[in-house]
Amino acid sequence: MAQHTDDGRARWQARYDASRVRDADFTTLSGQEVDPVYGPPDGAQVPGFERIGWPGEFPYTRGLYPTGYRGRTWTIRQFAGFGNATQTNERYKMILASGGGGLSVAFDMPTLMGHDSDDPQALGEVGHCGVAIDSVADMDILFDGIPLGDVTTSMTISGPAIPAFCMYLAAAERQGVDTRTLNGTLQTDIFKEYIAQKEWLYPPEPHLRLIGDLMEYCAAEIPAFKPLSVSGYHIREAGATAAQELAFTLADGFGYVELGLSRGLDIDTFAPGLSFFFDAHIDFFEEIAKFRAARRIWARWMRDRYGATGEKAQWLRFHTQTAGVSLTAQQPYNNVVRTALEALSAVLGGTNSLHTNALDETLALPTEQSAEIALRTQQVIMEETGVVNVADPLGGSWYVEALTDRIEAEAERIFERILHMGGGEDAEHAIGPMTSGILTGIENGWFSSEIAESAFQYQQALEKNEKRIVGVNCHTSTVSGELEILRISHEIEREQKRVLAERRAERDQAAVDAALARLLASVKDPDSGNLIPVILDAARAEATLGEICRTMGEEFGTYTEDPRF
Repeated sequence: MAQHTDDGRARWQARYDASRVRDADFTTLSGQEVDPVYGPPDGAQVPGFERIGWPGEFPYTRGLYPTGYRGRTWTIRQFAGFGNATQTNERYKMILASGGGGLSVAFDMPTLMGHDSDDPQALGEVGHCGVAIDSVADMDILFDGIPLGDVTTSMTISGPAIPAFCMYLAAAERQGVDTRTLNGTLQTDIFKEYIAQKEWLYPPEPHLRLIGDLMEYCAAEIPAFKPLSVSGYHIREAGATAAQELAFTLADGFGYVELGLSRGLDIDTFAPGLSFFFDAHIDFFEEIAKFRAARRIWARWMRDRYGATGEKAQWLRFHTQTAGVSLTAQQPYNNVVRTALEALSAVLGGTNSLHTNALDETLALPTEQSAEIALRTQQVIMEETGVVNVADPLGGSWYVEALTDRIEAEAERIFERILHMGGGEDAEHAIGPMTSGILTGIENGWFSSEIAESAFQYQQALEKNEKRIVGVNCHTSTVSGELEILRISHEIEREQKRVLAERRAERDQAAVDAALARLLASVKDPDSGNLIPVILDAARAEATLGEICRTMGEEFGTYTEDPRF
């Protein structure tokens, strides 16, 4: 059905005129004026144009805002963390001083698994893939001199996300910040752990109880803070295709919507607190189409299936990170080019915030110099290329629109499969039909096997030279020498353990024991109310991350994946 486009352009123009626009030069390098948006000529009738639309209106294929990046550019949010809190604090200050717009915390593996640095299972891992955080005292150091009321902070952690968040709240309180004003994002996405990353603490149901409590708490107490960042990044890094990344991620998001609804929360209140985290891989146009399809699918499902009427509840806001799995140890300077192209695809796809990987990340954590190059990559795109001047400049491209439609259709087929696994619409569901399908797919290994098959097919294509990676299976000669990489001293682990022992000796142990006892009693009683205030009290008393997680685990138990081949 053809739709007359003049009305849509008039609606867009009215919204654009009412919006705030940055005071900036919106001309080409040659000084030519460019329009803020482009579309069909006046009087045109374009079949299916309602699926493309105009920036800032449903279904948001072309972006959430009528101004595009003329209103505000994406947030430069560089993911960083290594060694101890003091070292990472120095890197954060460097990032902010160099033009970063927000912080993103990378935790080390013991922290991600809910272990303290002196736990036997942490041996040899402290500070190596992120920063070690054992208690609120580490959070105090991590953000020393960084006012948490003024900086948005993202924390990439899921299994022990809630105790880590409570430590963050306690650190903000110690800074004198009104926690009700905090803004940032907590990942918390446990579905993707079972699907791809494998960093869980408990079975799915206890994790969902904690996540539901967090959603309730943030909606009531910290309205600007986003309690969930639904992550496709780790799904893609595990080997999923673009369509699988999109479909599995949005299905997880629908599951969390059902969780909020099952708690009696108003969708127009809690849904704006959901954000997303995607991978920007190397296939330039496929990634742009993926981002555009994501907004369109989410808006339609939120309005038509889940009943969201508020505009912000229909918005899919997302952070993007360039593809770590696309980086190569061979000829690592090529990674600067890969990262720039991947970042550009995220920008042309309308990302709300962006992390660019450093050239040496296949070998080690980034050096200060490589971190600066990664940051400057975003700034070159933002300040020099002119891509911020026009909203969705590729909208209407026959290729991009066809790719967007194709990825959307493939995602819808995957949604149908997940719903079917959960028993379909008519079956009884404790939380909701999509949630039931996700939990079934986790238990029977369907998600893992689908990703494994896609990864296998891609690896076969590489080995047959049907797909090419420069420096790996083509153009392999090089004059490049070895990189100098950042090495984490084992002294970091010894010092972290020494400091942790001192803190344990100096704290009020009776207060810690009492707080943990209250936590265990609350965990055992399903009618005890929201667990967040109880966990926060334990964090304030300097209970460690490991102590809090083990206390909850006494009741919640552990989860073991059933291996399938």
